[in-house]
Amino acid sequence: MDNKDYFCSCKNLSCALHPTKHDSGCTLCISKNLKLKEIPNCFFNLVDGAESREGDFFEDFARLVLASKEE
Repeated sequence: MDNKDYFCSCKNLSCALHPTKHDSGCTLCISKNLKLKEIPNCFFNLVDGAESREGDFFEDFARLVLASKEE
């Protein structure tokens, strides 16, 4: 697939795995996150208050999502 980097909505341009830094699209980021049982940064961008999260783990994402539903 051409232009893989256009799919990425991650705003963390300083990350070495960001698609603008290589030609593998989101593959390197997703692979790293799966290995560490983390959620990609771009998913956190969908939830209000994500910048104050404790980490990138599944539990951190779940807490944010549940908290946003309570508001």
